[in-house]
Amino acid sequence: MFELRTWKEKLGFFALLAVIAFFLFFPVYWALSSAFKANGELYRMDPTFVPHQPYLGHFVSALTEGPLMLQLGNSLVTSTASALLNAVLAAFAGYSFAKFDYPVKKPLMLLILSAQMFPFGVLLISIYPMLQSVGLLDTRVGLTISYIVFALPVSTYMMYSYFKQVPNELIEAARVDGASNFKIFRRIVMPISLPAFITVALYAFMWSWNDLLYSMTLITSDDKRTVGPGLLLRYINENNADWGGAMAASFIVAAPIILIFAVLQKQFIGGVTSGAVK
Repeated sequence: MFELRTWKEKLGFFALLAVIAFFLFFPVYWALSSAFKANGELYRMDPTFVPHQPYLGHFVSALTEGPLMLQLGNSLVTSTASALLNAVLAAFAGYSFAKFDYPVKKPLMLLILSAQMFPFGVLLISIYPMLQSVGLLDTRVGLTISYIVFALPVSTYMMYSYFKQVPNELIEAARVDGASNFKIFRRIVMPISLPAFITVALYAFMWSWNDLLYSMTLITSDDKRTVGPGLLLRYINENNADWGGAMAASFIVAAPIILIFAVLQKQFIGGVTSGAVK
């Protein structure tokens, strides 16, 4: 760690932090400020940094008009399903790579991780005809599967890194007592790996919740749209640009992620950092 010895070094360091914080948080503040401005104030030539009179009309309109609540429900279903299934599959795969030996283990793991080298669009080009051929295009199930395909490689490696730290002596002791491999995994390994499991589930949930490309391409029915395409098509399109409504709806959409992370941040940070040290 570096030390700040003189007052000039300290001043420069805190000035740099202030600049970084400004670039990080000012757009968030401006979006929140715009959400509370009436259209007359929002579109005036000389912008105001603080709303003259807080206006809740954009929030009321977002909640009561249009399909935002339906889209939130669709996002909640697909994101939760993909998060749980992704975490379960990643736990099984990561445990297999960490605690079992078989001839194709390393090549198989490299093959899984190599999927992350391809851009979103390349994977989507492959996923689209596959879902179409089995009748899962424009379905929540098909969208959930596409989310799992993208998130599973990273999730598997995260679980693998965590399981590598589980002492082999603990597993061998349970095996001597007559426990099967599945019972060891379920009764011993998973309870002490809960932080990593939560981290993987949160990672998949946030990726699914914030997705735009996959849901825009794989879902065409209005009643199945998720929040990403829903916000874009309703508030910002070739015929309309409702910035106040878009900002208000964006904060409504962000609320579940903020709430979940606030509740589970301890487990999330523990799961992220646990695989970094031996």
